[in-house]
Amino acid sequence: MSEPTKTLCPYCGVGCGLEVMPPARPGRPVNRDAQGNPVWQARGDRRHPSSLGQVCVKGATIGESLDKSRLKHPMVRDSLDQPFRRASWDEALQRVADRIQTVLSTQGPDALCMYGSGQFQTEDYYIAQKLLKGCLGTNNFDANSRLCMSSAVAGYIQSFGSDGPSCCYEDLELTDCAFLIGANAAECHPIVFNRLQKHHKKNKNTVKLIVVDPRRTKTAKAADLHLAIRPGADIVLLNGIAHLLLRQGRIDAAFIDECTAGFAAYAAVVSQYPPELVARECGIRVEDLETAARYWGESKRVLSLWSMGVNQSTEGTAKVRTIINLHLMTGNLGKPGAGPFSLTGQPNAMGGREAGGLSHILPGYRMVKNPQHRQEVEQLWGIPAGSISPDPGLAAWDMMLGLENGSVDFLWVAATNPAVSMPDIERTKAALRQSPFTVYQDAYYPTETADYAHVLLPAAQWGEKTGAMTNSERVVTLCPAFRDPPGEARADWWIFAEVGRRLGFTKQFEFANSAAVYDEFVQLTRDRLCDVTGLSHARLAATGPIQWPCPEAETEATSANKYNKRLYTNLQFATANGRANFAAFHAKGLAEPPDPTYPFVLTTGRLYGHWHTQTRTGRIDKIRSLHPNPFLEVNPRDAQKLEIQSGEWIEVRSRRGFVRLPALVTQNIARGTVFMPMHWGALWADQAEVNALTHPEACPISLEPELKACAVQIIPLTVQHPEVGEISPQVASKTLRQPTESTILTALPPG
Repeated sequence: MSEPTKTLCPYCGVGCGLEVMPPARPGRPVNRDAQGNPVWQARGDRRHPSSLGQVCVKGATIGESLDKSRLKHPMVRDSLDQPFRRASWDEALQRVADRIQTVLSTQGPDALCMYGSGQFQTEDYYIAQKLLKGCLGTNNFDANSRLCMSSAVAGYIQSFGSDGPSCCYEDLELTDCAFLIGANAAECHPIVFNRLQKHHKKNKNTVKLIVVDPRRTKTAKAADLHLAIRPGADIVLLNGIAHLLLRQGRIDAAFIDECTAGFAAYAAVVSQYPPELVARECGIRVEDLETAARYWGESKRVLSLWSMGVNQSTEGTAKVRTIINLHLMTGNLGKPGAGPFSLTGQPNAMGGREAGGLSHILPGYRMVKNPQHRQEVEQLWGIPAGSISPDPGLAAWDMMLGLENGSVDFLWVAATNPAVSMPDIERTKAALRQSPFTVYQDAYYPTETADYAHVLLPAAQWGEKTGAMTNSERVVTLCPAFRDPPGEARADWWIFAEVGRRLGFTKQFEFANSAAVYDEFVQLTRDRLCDVTGLSHARLAATGPIQWPCPEAETEATSANKYNKRLYTNLQFATANGRANFAAFHAKGLAEPPDPTYPFVLTTGRLYGHWHTQTRTGRIDKIRSLHPNPFLEVNPRDAQKLEIQSGEWIEVRSRRGFVRLPALVTQNIARGTVFMPMHWGALWADQAEVNALTHPEACPISLEPELKACAVQIIPLTVQHPEVGEISPQVASKTLRQPTESTILTALPPG
């Protein structure tokens, strides 16, 4: 094959189009990495509607990871203190099926759990739902999207009656006021930010950019107004802006009266947030608050964008709904350049939501609590009425608690790395050690979670299986296989289906290929907001990416040539009365505020080059050189009090654990707040796992943990510490380690 394959980048939710070229092309030598592996080269696809040919360093280097540290064969062991041994697929799958049968007969279906990933393709997600929720009768499927996007899901559902962002990327170039809160888009969603920044620079006199973030990030540096609020003050700020808009009469009264419900209760709440109080609570100037309200109120098209800084909070859903409130009171949605736009964290987090990939939802934006929704899914799946439980399953952290208290007897983890990404990581690891039986399904080995598995299943990854993915703006892209999986690796959906067949559900899993899986999935979207009955693998391959809704019986407005780019353009919402709902929330603040013992607030986040827990990016030389080590950002005044300088080693302690790493003294972080990147697990550094510090307290509505903030203390490592004694910088420096390909290979099991 010499022609490039058009596909989608498998990293963040921006969903950039890629063209991938094979290692060997006519007239050119085979492209190889330092270890001699052939390297597939990736470049931006200029015809992809979402990215228009742009690509960041992660997408540009993705081909370098395909043949590094791969898990190629099934592995099994009877207990965690034994080494793995190579097994056949037949033996490994039968072990999994036999264990499921045993748990079903002894403890019942709710002792079974699966924890999946926004890196699944839609077909993988869908078959997992059918197996767990339909055939096995438990809703205990959750995904790592619970840790990043579930607050946005809950906010959209409660405000609009359905999940689904109403905006599109074209709005980035049509807005006259962009309001970014809890989103360092320049590093976390760089291609989205590039499009917005170009529009802002081109229209500097008429387009305003507001960034709300305790850090002066690359995103904040581009802003007309940076509001460096205290962590946890988001709702105070948003209510304060609403207070000023209401006071100044900058509201859309006709829209409020005709299209919304609950405004009076909301207005009563925001009346209690005068500018002086808000400025004091947020740690900003009254003048800056007034400027933010003026920018919003004077703009005809306001676009808000948010990500983990909003969602990962015990007030996550309340924050999302309070953002949406500002749009409702000013009529800023359902039109070009305006609306509340959640930026998804993972490549197919949107597709997972469409396929029902959280413990409280079903395919087609249905809810497990709704009897009609359950009946519709049961009928299409051909399973007896009542097979789907009416009770939401365990969310991600609740699965860890289930292992801890013994109510969970079987855990299946796929395409994610909870031994690094979960909050309160030492407690998480202790729970994983208690698991009677854990299946771990991934493309790479070693990973931190593999240490806790009894069965390892080798998964085909990006480029080795064919399936669909949906990005943040609801654009569906077909991702075709362009190479064979290494060794015996198989697609995730195939593994799930094969276990289902071994459990006796032959009819439910008679799929010849992933195209057949997708054909069945789309039937469950018929007449739903996320209707994609007009899509198929064949159509996506022929026409390229298509945005939903895309029903089978299309109109001019929903045809592939005229993208239905925005939802709610008719100002009719998916609620029972067709109105959008205001929500009145008072601010509660952080679940764990600072105190004299733990005087700093730690916040966490991504860096430009790395992705999540480095399972891929840690194995790419260029990215490792960009971000070689973890660090802690500290404000200069705080550093002066602590008597530390950049490069000096410190210990950071919370009520749960500690990390040791160098300080980075910078004006880019507000006083009283410190920042640590999230990417380093035990495989990549010793005693530098950020989630050793974080707590599991979660939003009561979305169940998303507050991974963004916890209280910490900072101790210079050149001083005597009552628990650890005196530690020199030389000893501390040994805590960082960057595995080379050779050291990783020595950890591989035989075969």
